[in-house]
Amino acid sequence: QVQLVESGGGSVQAGGALRLSCVGSGSYDGIVTMAWFRQAPGEEREGVAAIYLGSGQIWYADSVKGRFTISRENDENTLYLQMNSLKPEDTATYYCAEGKYITADLRRYQLDYWGQGTQVTVSS
Repeated sequence: QVQLVESGGGSVQAGGALRLSCVGSGSYDGIVTMAWFRQAPGEEREGVAAIYLGSGQIWYADSVKGRFTISRENDENTLYLQMNSLKPEDTATYYCAEGKYITADLRRYQLDYWGQGTQVTVSS
């Protein structure tokens, strides 16, 4: 079992930045993919960014490319999402997730562990 706890959300103005953190604890056997998702009210959950631990390959949603950066601190079992040039449409609850795989388009995945989410609100 893996427990994930996100932090770092908040309210910022458009153009601002936030860094989300996701601290994991527990057994990491079988965890090869880590990802960030978001869900806005009334919207479906969507993949934002993901990293495959084996190769270090990273994927981003088109909507955040060039603005968001996913990274991982191995020693601390911590996943980060640096979010720059934030836009009002980035407003959502952000979740980290970990598990076996995710496709490059971030649409199909098998991620067994999810955090509770952290709210990001971007005002215009």
